Amino acid sequence: MLTGGKNWAFLAGALLCLALPGPVAAQGYPHAEEPIGTVEQIYDGHLTPDLAVSTFRNIDRLFPVRTIETGDSPRALPEAPQDLPGMVSFEIEGQAYDLYDFLALDNVTGLIVLKDGAVVYETYQRGNTPQTRWMSMSVAKSITSTLVGAAIRDGHIGSVDDMVVDYVPGLKGSAYDGVSILDILRMASGVEWNETYTDPQSDRRDLLRAQIAQQPGAAMKVMAALPRAAEPGTQHTYSTGETQVLAEILRGAVGKPLADYLSETIWQPYGMEADATWWLDSPDGVEIGGSGLSATLRDFARFGQFFLEGGVIDGTPVLPDGWTEDAGKPQTLKDGSVIEYGLMWWPGWTEPSIADKAFAAIGIQGQNIYINPAKNIVIATHMAQPKPVGKEPIDPLVFFDAVAKALE
Repeated sequence: MLTGGKNWAFLAGALLCLALPGPVAAQGYPHAEEPIGTVEQIYDGHLTPDLAVSTFRNIDRLFPVRTIETGDSPRALPEAPQDLPGMVSFEIEGQAYDLYDFLALDNVTGLIVLKDGAVVYETYQRGNTPQTRWMSMSVAKSITSTLVGAAIRDGHIGSVDDMVVDYVPGLKGSAYDGVSILDILRMASGVEWNETYTDPQSDRRDLLRAQIAQQPGAAMKVMAALPRAAEPGTQHTYSTGETQVLAEILRGAVGKPLADYLSETIWQPYGMEADATWWLDSPDGVEIGGSGLSATLRDFARFGQFFLEGGVIDGTPVLPDGWTEDAGKPQTLKDGSVIEYGLMWWPGWTEPSIADKAFAAIGIQGQNIYINPAKNIVIATHMAQPKPVGKEPIDPLVFFDAVAKALE
């Protein structure tokens, strides 16, 4: 429970925000009047199924947000429908499953499959529609890391070998002094971190409390206080805090909000069809690099298609050469060890996905952007899992493999 005068004042303001429609209400957002829970309930896994759904499609009401503006010419997604429900089947430990099982058991609220850039299957559940914006959680990490590539291409960042403190001077003298941007992208800074979402005493929850406080600089105070656990570049530790450091690097490098930079470099040029929103660490502050980007299912799929196409828009490269291939493959650290993590993307871990060099952006409670370059397939999902991790009866990657096989 929040205590203290300032926190109680924030809680009162937060409760008022929960009673009001979100910023998209004026645009006729279909879910703006729904009741929602709290961010702590999301991370604790303490939302009833209906409340989880209404919360996940209204996360712009949990914190101040900045809009990622779209343009006036959305990129068409051609239709090439396939009977996926009749085509997809797979086994797990001798038990047969199909597409309907995946939708029901994993509590899928939205699923879209692109093959060769065309929609072969699309469905919405739990009252979602193509206009529904859904939370990304750690899918935002992959988008934030992509913006680093764009900033290098644009000349705002020299290279991934640049030092963190060159762009975030406030971290000088901390455990991040001597850490490179590449170390951050691999989550191999060597800085100690506990990511356990449901542990109130974890570093992840400390960072969340800093976000709840909505005080400028609070998140970086958390990061600056962390001790060193290993030499930079030698040990991988999954850390949402690293992505907040990356957000600060980007803000320092490009000199503008991440939402604006994303809009200018990808969202508008690629032709996303709807505005998106992104959580801020404080009113008019820095975007939360590791979570809180809320967008439609079709626009998440478009982002995946942009990445599948090598980060090129209408013949113009947005990312450095080879960025998309490197971002989705296992990384080799300075000591020669190989980690099953890319540049804030997850390389596939099943045999078919490894063979196809498939990879994914993945967020807690079931958000995915799956990219299979060998089969030219992109799959995006919105889900409402009951706990942050560990409660998916069907591994989504097993289902994605089955879809890729069916579409051969």
